[in-house]
Amino acid sequence: MTPAPPRYKTAESLAGQMPKPIYVLSGPNLNLLGVREPEIYGSDTLDDIRVRCERRAASFGHEVVFRQSNHEGELIDWVQEARTNGSALVLNAAGYGHTSVALHDALKTLSIPIVDCHLSNPAARERFRHFSYVSRVAKGVVSGFGAVSYELAVEAAARMAAAVSA
Repeated sequence: MTPAPPRYKTAESLAGQMPKPIYVLSGPNLNLLGVREPEIYGSDTLDDIRVRCERRAASFGHEVVFRQSNHEGELIDWVQEARTNGSALVLNAAGYGHTSVALHDALKTLSIPIVDCHLSNPAARERFRHFSYVSRVAKGVVSGFGAVSYELAVEAAARMAAAVSA
């Protein structure tokens, strides 16, 4: 007589399954990429960047949860969701990175790797952009490479997530 299968997932039954997804979150005004200040942010749209991120994540065996919001509270809700459902977080908080203590506090609750991502190089821009609440809690920062910044951030997140789970 064979024993009944367990009603819950064991480590053995999880072996070989996809890792948790990498959350890629974008803040305010990034829905206007390709239109808004292309001389600073480039001509790629956010959908173009999503495709790049999905490809890069897939090369490391990950899926992505890719979202954008102009609303601080919604971003915080997604950060909290990533806390339990994600293997890593890539965040381009846009203007909220320089202003949101609430987002900073939400990020501090994560035990997964966080990568602060910027299309432009904030250090080479206006003085108010030199401070980031996100980078204070992030494992690393990728900035200044346009749309490629997202790809590099996803790769870094995937590599850090693999190191954590190893």
